[in-house]
Amino acid sequence: MSDFAVLRLERSTLIVPASNPAMIAKAAATAADAVCLDCEDAVAPDQKSAARGHVVTALREIDFGGKLRLIRINGLDTHYAYRDLIEIVEGAGASLDLIVVPKVGRRDDVSFVATLLDQIEAACGVARPIGIEALIETAAGIHRLAEIAAASPRLEGLIFGSGDYAASLQMPLETIGGLDSHDALYPGHRWHFAMHSIVSAARTYGLRAIDGPFAGIKDPESLRRMAQIARVMGFDGKWCIHPGQIETVNAIFSPAEQEIAWAARVIAAYDAALTAGRGAVSVDGKMIDAANLKTCRHILARAERAGLMTATTRG
Repeated sequence: MSDFAVLRLERSTLIVPASNPAMIAKAAATAADAVCLDCEDAVAPDQKSAARGHVVTALREIDFGGKLRLIRINGLDTHYAYRDLIEIVEGAGASLDLIVVPKVGRRDDVSFVATLLDQIEAACGVARPIGIEALIETAAGIHRLAEIAAASPRLEGLIFGSGDYAASLQMPLETIGGLDSHDALYPGHRWHFAMHSIVSAARTYGLRAIDGPFAGIKDPESLRRMAQIARVMGFDGKWCIHPGQIETVNAIFSPAEQEIAWAARVIAAYDAALTAGRGAVSVDGKMIDAANLKTCRHILARAERAGLMTATTRG
């Protein structure tokens, strides 16, 4: 587990084609917590090489305003991936925060990228280690989650990719990241197992859990619902494919004002009870136990990272 994994704020990650410099520049100016330059699905084969150059130029020259800077490399089963890592990290590794590895299906996928990063960073004098996020979007990835999550100290997060996951399982799918007519046929949430497994593995190994994108850029209500589902399942953030999705995603993955106030009251009441030598703690007529305290501390930590804390809530 990287020391950065629990510290970095990644509510919204805006993913943009690495082959489009204008879109990269616009993405850097948005309110997203992170920008991911996509060298994989969003780039045609004949543009792969040029896209790497655009990424290096962008990382060197564009002010991302404190955002996390990510690249999604091509799949490790292609002949593009190693060149993505070598050319981009050699060219702009000091300005890169995270590598997103697609279709991770085994521990060795993460280990390979980590080892290559070790070598490139040593050769180029990159002082700050670049982190890794594993995109879990295949049956193999879900099946081997525990070994993947423990694969490398560089690993910071697990991302759920529902589109490729559905294809891997041969599940019918009408829209990526949303609910469609097939969901009405299934007596439950079709993505529950995969999403819950990802969050469980992330929490076990101290990683971030990030939900994948919702494709309906003209359906804000469905975006809100899918982001809310991910949040109540424990995810830390969500990918966005359009700048118009960022505000909604940031809001949903930030603690609400009333949540922060409640958490602060619970912590204050608990501290007061300890000072008074009392074992029982009650807030707003409800008994408080160890699980409540853990939840409250997580809420306040999340609020602190999002810059939502006030002098009053800090105590």
